[in-house]
Amino acid sequence: MTDQPRPAAGPAQRVLLGIAFMCLAGLLFPVMSSFAKILGADYSSLQVSWARAFGHILFLLAVFLPRYGLGVLRTRRPGTQVLRSCMLFTSNLCHFFAITFIPIAKAAAISLTAPLIVALLAWPMLGERTTPGRIAALGLGFLGVLIVIRPGTALFHWASLLVVGSATCYAIYQILTRRVAGLDSPETSAIFSSVIGAFGMLLVLPFSWITPQGLFDLALFCGMGVLGAVGHWCVAKALGLAPANIISPFQYFQLLGSVAVGWLVFGDWPDAGIWIGAAVIVSAGLWIGWSQTRKTRAG
Repeated sequence: MTDQPRPAAGPAQRVLLGIAFMCLAGLLFPVMSSFAKILGADYSSLQVSWARAFGHILFLLAVFLPRYGLGVLRTRRPGTQVLRSCMLFTSNLCHFFAITFIPIAKAAAISLTAPLIVALLAWPMLGERTTPGRIAALGLGFLGVLIVIRPGTALFHWASLLVVGSATCYAIYQILTRRVAGLDSPETSAIFSSVIGAFGMLLVLPFSWITPQGLFDLALFCGMGVLGAVGHWCVAKALGLAPANIISPFQYFQLLGSVAVGWLVFGDWPDAGIWIGAAVIVSAGLWIGWSQTRKTRAG
């Protein structure tokens, strides 16, 4: 009796699988951020960002080259892949520098704007049309950001603005990932996502380099690369399975992971303003995702 080919997963199953990959990424990134915050006390953000990118490249090459060969390095959109890499490196650099000054949970709450920015840019960059209701939800989400940042008060910290910049770059990274998802494999996109950070930074790294001070620090540097590599492969996989404006809101699992890591490792617990602002941002993002899913089902 011959084996029959397995039927391809239907649209609903692909969306659910994409959501699962995005949730997994949202659990890995807070742990990576905790490593970066610990290292940021003794090393420059440039070195920390480079180590994350370089470790990312080495780990993925070790995993993918034996299985896929050099073909995994071929891309049909090299320019888009390089731009993706630039956006991700800038996002990481801004984020890692910011969390040396503010708690991880606060940075994570501000970072929740990335899905909202994806929804805002999905129309001009991907042709995924929006509606007045979604625009209103975007406005509500950015109001939540103001609640978290609280500009003009004693609780405001300028590093919060770096996280806004990080979220914007990460949103563009996700949009570009979606654009290459049908042309390059998730494995190819995962490798290229850190090319600029791993190799471009070699030009300036000697000016800020500090040799790791012990095996613990070295393990943290290496761990960032592995966690970042697996996390961004999950993001690339998720965005290849379902539309960006459906998948992106499920990054919100990252907030729960960030709160847990911040409390367990650093003793930081978010105040009421961060919880309220985060709830507003999450509500706006989930409404956008729900409305898009309802439209997809109706179509």
